[in-house]
Amino acid sequence: MKLATYRDGSRDGQLVLVTNRLDRAVFVADIAQTLQAALDRWNAVEQDLRFRAAQLEAGQLAGAFPFQASMCMAPLPRAYQWADGSAYLNHVELVRKARGAAMPPELYSDPLMYQGGSDTLLGPNDDMVFADAAWGIDFEAELALVLGDLPAGATAEEGSRGARLAVLVNDVSLRELIPAELAKGFGFVQSKPASAFSPVAVTLDEFGPAWDGERLHLDLAVWRNGEQVGRLRSGDDMHFSFADLACHLCRTRSACAGTLLGAGTVSNRRAGAGYGCIAEKRMLEILEGGKAVTPYLQHGETVRIEAFDSSGQTVFGSIQQRVVVQPR
Repeated sequence: MKLATYRDGSRDGQLVLVTNRLDRAVFVADIAQTLQAALDRWNAVEQDLRFRAAQLEAGQLAGAFPFQASMCMAPLPRAYQWADGSAYLNHVELVRKARGAAMPPELYSDPLMYQGGSDTLLGPNDDMVFADAAWGIDFEAELALVLGDLPAGATAEEGSRGARLAVLVNDVSLRELIPAELAKGFGFVQSKPASAFSPVAVTLDEFGPAWDGERLHLDLAVWRNGEQVGRLRSGDDMHFSFADLACHLCRTRSACAGTLLGAGTVSNRRAGAGYGCIAEKRMLEILEGGKAVTPYLQHGETVRIEAFDSSGQTVFGSIQQRVVVQPR
């Protein structure tokens, strides 16, 4: 089952069901007005949504219409929580080297995680708007889960069972602001602006064997200005699973339905994988040639991120964004 949020002039948009091929959609306000409303009552509405989705797939709904990704907000335009981990240690090692930070041994057993801003989440085609390109604008291609209610102390198994949906993310970073901010010892704020999300969120059963209960095994492609720079595999080199991350998040506190749990930038060690963020490319350039030559994003540049299943079918639709510099 695939779900999206259409713009309707409100903050939270209107929930629609979408076909697996992302070609048709239907409003479901009689079941749930928004995705958050559906998540709040998931046990009560899931079967109704699935029945309606089956009717949509079969072409049996008179109210169906052509699906347009350009009409989509983020599946959750604002969320109660956005907790982003860093499950791919290759990424952690490279970006820490880039800012001259050592890799403490505990990071191999205890995942990094920060709580990002979730009051404003961008749609798949929303511009990345910043006042200054010198802030070091970078994309980060990653996957995230949308959780149901989880209690404090939830186990990894409970965390896996409590996941409802998966989404694709561009977790934007402002690299030149990160070192000074982290030097204060209190975490990201200014350096982590609004993230962008895929047109649709997908229930985990849709993935078949590509979801093994802990990891999603998809092909992830990244383009910068139309040139493909990343050919990644989301299941490879993922040191901490989504189940591990959920357990970490809930060690001392509960997570409410609608919590977004990210796994961090997908990063593979294999040759030819390319990169899911510019910071990794720059660090490799420093290690190989002594200096970084690939610039961060500038005004007018574009980024596209898309995930594919084993048959080459797009899963979430694509995130396609343009950088806009608007000095205040």
